[in-house]
Amino acid sequence: MIQYKLIYFDVRGLGEVSRQLFHLTGTHFEDIRIPRNDEKLWKEFKKSTPFGQLPVLKIKDSISETEIEIPQSSAIGRYLAKKFGYSGKTPEEEAMVDAVIDQFKDFLVSQKQLTLAFRSEKSEDEIKRIIDDVVNPAKKIYFEALIKLLVKSPSGYLIGDNLTWADLQIADNLTTLKGFGLFVSSEEPILSAFHQKIMNIPELRSYFDSRPLTML
Repeated sequence: MIQYKLIYFDVRGLGEVSRQLFHLTGTHFEDIRIPRNDEKLWKEFKKSTPFGQLPVLKIKDSISETEIEIPQSSAIGRYLAKKFGYSGKTPEEEAMVDAVIDQFKDFLVSQKQLTLAFRSEKSEDEIKRIIDDVVNPAKKIYFEALIKLLVKSPSGYLIGDNLTWADLQIADNLTTLKGFGLFVSSEEPILSAFHQKIMNIPELRSYFDSRPLTML
């Protein structure tokens, strides 16, 4: 029997898509959440991680007693998506799914600046400057790329005719942007329809309704 243990901070962040893949498939896993404000605990725990960062997925075979650890959010997400059938149906779809994830990662660089500004309690003027000069220009490129894919998609998914982990990743990021006031549904009808489609997946509804509420 394979046992899974996902370790990440007590936010959605870079661990959320992996959590969703487990819930989507009804696969049991330990959802270990490290409090972000407990620096002492994280400092001690950090030493035991492969790359000194989270998330980490631990996979144990209870029969052979072997255990491996997979670091890096994209590596974990890609592994689980392939294992559970959400990475794309063809090699070409898999490549496009990876491209969407890369596009998200590119945008995340700008979003991270804003997140750090909030966490370090920067002034309203500084936060506005980051939004105007960094986030909004990057968001424009990001949204345009996503809309191009959705306009061409009869299924309503980003890639192909079926749900992929790219859909989960982008929808979760839109949830985060909505919380920051950077994604307004009425202003982005195509993205809004996509977001609602993913948020209303029956297998995920109970998880979405019960998970801890976090900005990130």
